[in-house]
Amino acid sequence: MGGMSWIHWLILLVIVLLIFGTKKLRNIGADLGGAVKGFKDGMRSNEEEKPAPPAGEISAKGSTVEGEIKDRQKS
Repeated sequence: MGGMSWIHWLILLVIVLLIFGTKKLRNIGADLGGAVKGFKDGMRSNEEEKPAPPAGEISAKGSTVEGEIKDRQKS
């Protein structure tokens, strides 16, 4: 009662084929595959392009220099 048998799936497939047609379904599949491939390539290239921070430099993200703090406190 709760599950769908293979006959139900077959009828559903025939209805989908009649509505969309095989050519349109093929195009949708190719577009979806291209999108997934592009996403994977983008994720892979994003990981490779991250440069390592130089060892001697301080990054501006969340770091302070003691001289700045002392100057602000005196003013």
